[in-house]
Amino acid sequence: MQSKAQFFLNKILKFIKIIPIDLYLVLKEGRKIMSKIFLEAKKLLRERIKKALDCINKERLNCPDFFIEVPVNREHGELSTNVALVCARTFKTSPLDIAKKIVKNISLGGSDFDFCEIAGPGFINFKFNANFWGNILQDIVKNDAYYGRSDFGKNKKVMVEFVSANPTGPMHLGNARGGSFGDCLASVLDIAGYNVYKEFYVNDAGNQIEKFSQSLEARYLQNFLGEESVLFPEDGYKGKDITVLAKKFADIFGEKYVNVESSIRKKALIDFVLPQNIKKMKEDLKKYRIEFDNWFYESELYKNSEIEQTIKDLKAQKATYEKDGVLWAKASSFNCEKDKVLIRENGIPTYFTADIAYHRNKFLKRNFDICVNIWGADHHGHIARMKGAMDALGISSSKLEIVVVQIVKLVKNGKTVRMSKRTGETIGLIDLLEEVNVNEARFFFNILKANSQLDFDLDLAKKRASINPVYYVQYAHARICSVLRKSYFKIEDLKKLEAKDLKNLCSRSEKELIFCLASYTQEIIDASKNFDPSSVTKYVIKVATLFHKFYTTCRIENEDKSLAKARLHLCLSTKIVIKNILNMFKIDVPESM
Repeated sequence: MQSKAQFFLNKILKFIKIIPIDLYLVLKEGRKIMSKIFLEAKKLLRERIKKALDCINKERLNCPDFFIEVPVNREHGELSTNVALVCARTFKTSPLDIAKKIVKNISLGGSDFDFCEIAGPGFINFKFNANFWGNILQDIVKNDAYYGRSDFGKNKKVMVEFVSANPTGPMHLGNARGGSFGDCLASVLDIAGYNVYKEFYVNDAGNQIEKFSQSLEARYLQNFLGEESVLFPEDGYKGKDITVLAKKFADIFGEKYVNVESSIRKKALIDFVLPQNIKKMKEDLKKYRIEFDNWFYESELYKNSEIEQTIKDLKAQKATYEKDGVLWAKASSFNCEKDKVLIRENGIPTYFTADIAYHRNKFLKRNFDICVNIWGADHHGHIARMKGAMDALGISSSKLEIVVVQIVKLVKNGKTVRMSKRTGETIGLIDLLEEVNVNEARFFFNILKANSQLDFDLDLAKKRASINPVYYVQYAHARICSVLRKSYFKIEDLKKLEAKDLKNLCSRSEKELIFCLASYTQEIIDASKNFDPSSVTKYVIKVATLFHKFYTTCRIENEDKSLAKARLHLCLSTKIVIKNILNMFKIDVPESM
């Protein structure tokens, strides 16, 4: 019969559109197991296996490498090795014979393993002893808020640049998803041991600002001359915010700028409006729990002659040529299908040029080891040429990581809510936060990989029930807090338990949960390697699922006081992991619900 935890998980999978078999396999196999204790045990086991091999390898043949991994089915062992299978050809004998000899000669004394046995055609399975499980839980409780941290990143300087929306209007749903993804990725990289710096790139120069100023200018003049007398730019920004801002400018300055040169009027409008838009962006992002270390302005690249220096560097690398008064980038130097314009005939640099200068600033002026850009799906074609530009400047393109975030569909009452930037019907970030709690927004946007299209279900996000994955995880934490509050054992006493006091945690649901908790550090490392924080979101759902299963199948408070204390210690360890992840992703961690 299906457990209540599995029932709710299946409901979650249905609504958030994760393919059930994918997460089922993650829950089933649990291959990513890592804690310092586990790694030490695995390392020692490898040494013992090699010694056993030496006993039967009298001719000192070169043996191929072998794996030690967590098997899919852990009924007969928690670790398994294929050493006998890969050595069969070298020893010219059957894997089963080799496995028997290894089992006969291996010494497990002083290790974390009780015994080993042969399975199938020659695999060897190993079982951990009782103290091993307790050692993992002790490690979690001892490190508490620091559990999961590692020095994997070696303190390398990493910049994560994300959102970077044009300051010409409100931030939209794509920015909301990119914001959640980028902020969560920055947190994952920090926990993985990188020196992380978050930046917002403000496009306050170039064509989009010119189009913005033309749109504002038209709306401003229409206030005094009428809409029929002033044509609105065909490709202008038609959002209602443009009309409101132009009216605000008109109310303050009146007709002062009606009869001046267009360039003076547009500059006055931009100087008035742009700071307000950027201030509003910062306020909205703060509500979304995102704050940047720096807001970098494109205009600074012009003021500091960095665009000029970038052009000089590219010319020195013979990556450019001039034709008909235009400076071109050679396609062969920039991974482009065709040559690209760098400097127009009128002497104005293209957006591509400014972008190259900005990345040159990141690597050569500010010396970042790795730069991660979170871009929208419409920038996909820009990836190859930007990486090519880095190579053309003598900067290894491998240092530039670009993650493309796919589009979002907002679903309400079973129907897609349309949005169109061109017609001014954009659904903005702040609109979303007025509809749903920031916890749901951040969690939902980070529940699938960035390259997957996301359907954001507003109805699901508002549900205060286990079918909502955020609620499901938060409830697991709140349930643990309730258990610990009601217990007659104090938390400080639980923390003093030794590994031998936890050896009776031997049921399947207990071991599955401990195994899962032990994998947290590796989950963080893998997420940092793949630049994919969504894997940690899936992981915390898995932790909650296994805890609910443990809670259902194991009576925590019972007549056996030593077992009760051990199970409470497991609850405490689970609480620590869930809290660490929710804190990392800036999601509320309730102690009661």
